[in-house]
Amino acid sequence: MKDERGLYYYPFPGQKGLRMYVRLAQDDVEFRPWSLDDPSLWDDHGWVAYSALLAADRLAQEEGRRGPPMEMYDISVAIRLIKDEIMEMDP
Repeated sequence: MKDERGLYYYPFPGQKGLRMYVRLAQDDVEFRPWSLDDPSLWDDHGWVAYSALLAADRLAQEEGRRGPPMEMYDISVAIRLIKDEIMEMDP
């Protein structure tokens, strides 16, 4: 899906007030959440590269703590959205 902020998907399909935006930046996919219930999330969070999320998750696991909520960051859905967008731009 796409709106004025860009491409997005629902990380939890039953929660339509939470969206995960995606974009391609250099050699990585970036994610940025938006919440209807917490509009400041968009400004507070910023774009985060998938590789950084994986590294943070790995480090957290090594230290025995919880890392980023990886279930929200679906790389396969993000790649599909980006590929579809590219195909639309270059028929």
